[in-house]
Amino acid sequence: QVQLVESGGGLVQPGGSLRLSCVVSTSTSIVINAMGWYRQAPGKEREWVAIIRSGGSTGYAISVKGRFTISRDNAKNTLYLQMNSLKLEDTAVYYCFADDSLGRNWGQGTQVTVST
Repeated sequence: QVQLVESGGGLVQPGGSLRLSCVVSTSTSIVINAMGWYRQAPGKEREWVAIIRSGGSTGYAISVKGRFTISRDNAKNTLYLQMNSLKLEDTAVYYCFADDSLGRNWGQGTQVTVST
């Protein structure tokens, strides 16, 4: 089994920064491959944000590229999303995911609100 718990969301002003964390817990037999983040704004479909693959390569949605940075600390089993220069349109619930051989596993989400 794979369990993911996000934290770090909150309220921030435009131009501000937040760092999201996602702690991943697995049984010893499970190998995690890619990990990443999606987000879902009110009234909109879930949107892919960023991915980091097992080899360390990363990918970003055009809307966040240059502002967000994804990273992982394998020793701490933690995935991060550093979000800088936040915009009003970044407001959403952010979900982390982790892929294993059986499929994709999801966290419960953490709310990020960018507001004046």
